[in-house]
Amino acid sequence: MRNVLVVGATGGIGSALAKRLAADSHVWSASRSAGDAQRDRSFAWDAVGADFPADRLPERLDGLVYCPGTITLLPFERLSEDSFRQDLELNLLGAVRVIKAALPALKAAPRAGIVLFSTVAVSTGMPMHASIASAKGAVEGLTRSLAAEFAPTIRVNAIAPSLTDTPLASRVLRTERQREAAAARHPLQRIGRPEDLAALAAFLLSDEADWISGQVIHADGGMGSLRRFS
Repeated sequence: MRNVLVVGATGGIGSALAKRLAADSHVWSASRSAGDAQRDRSFAWDAVGADFPADRLPERLDGLVYCPGTITLLPFERLSEDSFRQDLELNLLGAVRVIKAALPALKAAPRAGIVLFSTVAVSTGMPMHASIASAKGAVEGLTRSLAAEFAPTIRVNAIAPSLTDTPLASRVLRTERQREAAAARHPLQRIGRPEDLAALAAFLLSDEADWISGQVIHADGGMGSLRRFS
């Protein structure tokens, strides 16, 4: 069986992905709280500032997915420099720490895959997204750079979702009116589900995606590329 590390495995997308992968993989999970996963493969790690405990990983990793993210939605004049730093710390530097720590185990696999998460707001300008779009834009740059550097044995891709129904998004999806308005902004007329992103991440880790690397794939309900005439 494959060995896969899911970072942020107790969040909405990470949890859905860990459950999906468990059918045919040994899943190691890291999150701020260890959660309910198998104790020998689940451990706590705070992505902000702390070194990643590489000694908790197996000798070989076939896949790595970094799920942690932020939703910082404020007008630019209300964003402090610390806001930008905090978004970069979690979204970009947390991923950098994990990949550095896991790289020997990834190199030990004959073929391995890394999946990171961006946002549709990088390619589609949206008000009040300056901080998170900047941080996730850096993640997209990291994705392409590492895909080139790690080829041909380690593939690196990113997923750029739109608003997804997760605990992280709960404050902007508190009421039925908010949910309906969010769904209506998408050409496919619904918000994302964690399972939508988990399915795509699982595919990108699989042998079926063996010729895909350096890509930022939009799973955004058409938000980034479609316009409907009303």
